[in-house]
Amino acid sequence: MPYFVFSVKPFAQIDKLAEFDKFREASTHAKALRAQRAAAEGRIKVMFADNQQLAEDLLCQIRDPNPAGEE
Repeated sequence: MPYFVFSVKPFAQIDKLAEFDKFREASTHAKALRAQRAAAEGRIKVMFADNQQLAEDLLCQIRDPNPAGEE
């Protein structure tokens, strides 16, 4: 499965920036983009998924916060 690098802006504006076969390459690319881009241009995210559509769907999902502790 490939690793996708996206720029994510408010209101689910998602732009695919790159695609890599290995995490190390995707991570290095994402870190370089984060270093040179302004925060107003969107957040840089790396997603691991079967295809681009699934990766975009995962980015749009709202995640529940982790529980604070044992209850």
